[in-house]
Amino acid sequence: MKAYIQRLGRALMLPVACLPAAALFLGLGYWIDPSGWGGNNVISAYLCKTGSAILDNLGLLFAVGVAIGMARNRDGASALSGLVGFMTVTTIMGSASMFLGFDPDPVVIAKEHPAFAAGAIGNKNVFFGIMVGCIAGALYNRFHQTKLPDFLAFFSGRRCVPILTAALMSVISLALLFIWPLIYNGLVAFGEGIMGMGAVGAAIYAFFNRLLIPTGLHHALNNVFWFNLAGIDDITKFWSGVGGLNGDVAAVTATGGFHPYGVYVTGMYQAGFFPIMMFGLPAGALAIWKNAKPENKKAVGSLMLAGALAAFFTGVTEPLEFSFMFAAFPLYVVHALLTALSVFIAASFQWIAGFNFSAGFIDWFLSLNVPRAHMPFMLIVQGLVFAVIYYFVFDFVIRKFNMKTPGRGDEEVADATADGASDAAPTTGDKYDVLASKLYQALGGKANVVEIENCTTRLRMGVNDTAKVDVGAIRKLVPGVKVLDTKNVQVIVGTQVQAVADAMEKLHGAPVITGGPAPKA
Repeated sequence: MKAYIQRLGRALMLPVACLPAAALFLGLGYWIDPSGWGGNNVISAYLCKTGSAILDNLGLLFAVGVAIGMARNRDGASALSGLVGFMTVTTIMGSASMFLGFDPDPVVIAKEHPAFAAGAIGNKNVFFGIMVGCIAGALYNRFHQTKLPDFLAFFSGRRCVPILTAALMSVISLALLFIWPLIYNGLVAFGEGIMGMGAVGAAIYAFFNRLLIPTGLHHALNNVFWFNLAGIDDITKFWSGVGGLNGDVAAVTATGGFHPYGVYVTGMYQAGFFPIMMFGLPAGALAIWKNAKPENKKAVGSLMLAGALAAFFTGVTEPLEFSFMFAAFPLYVVHALLTALSVFIAASFQWIAGFNFSAGFIDWFLSLNVPRAHMPFMLIVQGLVFAVIYYFVFDFVIRKFNMKTPGRGDEEVADATADGASDAAPTTGDKYDVLASKLYQALGGKANVVEIENCTTRLRMGVNDTAKVDVGAIRKLVPGVKVLDTKNVQVIVGTQVQAVADAMEKLHGAPVITGGPAPKA
């Protein structure tokens, strides 16, 4: 189950790779027309509609993206199967009034049968998208080499998968006509319960978001809060541009300006990450460098600088986090607690900004004029305060408890100016060919490597036996490595992981499976 969820987490990254494009178009559109959101300027309207094309069809994107991500060789037939399955379930569910015999008037449906309202079962439904993608991917893996009798031979192999998907989804959709209202009500209740906890709920989410990163399972958690699986839908709502107040305006007025959840609800599951990724972790990296042994300071400094720049500008924090999360796990727990504190503070004071990739400077800048942003410059002030907190807390914990952060242990530290550990180093082909070759050999070569996958910063390797992996050699090349079990190992390369994966794929002679960028926070 853990391996399956990790594979699903990687597959989810393919459709959400489209989100930075939505942020770019919507961010520019709101900058041009911050008050009318496209209503006062045709160029702004054009840009906003371009971004909305992605946000308004997230369920469809997830169905196609997850299907191809779950398929073993990522063939286009799996994507077509996901599309067919999604159209099947949304069409049948959209005709629920015909099958269940209630009033088809959309107003009546929205009031009396909200689970079947257009907004609940349309192209935005990420729950349907993920479900269909998983089923389509599984059907592809099971039946894409099926041989049929001669008179049906045309439909053999890959061609049979979309047909099977449509047939199976029609049966599942029939069951969903009765089950979906229960699922929908449960998801909405969960979402309302978390939102009802306000800043505390946001802090709990942030804490577990960080703790799950070593396993890669944080992607599954993120989808609950960032999309509409439980009605929270934080990213989509933030970038939708529908008004600046996130709470119930009538409730705010009736209570003299106070709303029990806070006026600015949307965005609170994103905003508090900006101070951590832009300022907190880079300051923690400075403390790690300060406490390294003198002979290791140069290597540690280059590694920390590369990771800090990636965290500040793009919000990619894994190169920094993996450099100490296993060697000094108590320090990583402190990092998770500080992240929760940051998210709690931002949500409490309703300082709101949002991201579509991660909580770095680029996304913060693009979100400044988004209608749901609120006092985003205060996140910079908060970030500067957290930089001081991170530096002194990390420095104290490292020295007090003798944490084996990079440069303090006996192992050799990977130098980011050497063979390929740096995100900031020149991206020449030879550089990454050399790094890929060394990693491939350390992983056991063709005799041991079974599968090569990558996400935003990690190589996710399937091997015959992790006991044959030279972990020490890998640690000398890259920021981190994690052996998950006897068959799976993750290698933390950095934001240039795609170049390394492509080079390794050439060595291995098998298709590389890539996830693409995703929201990382």
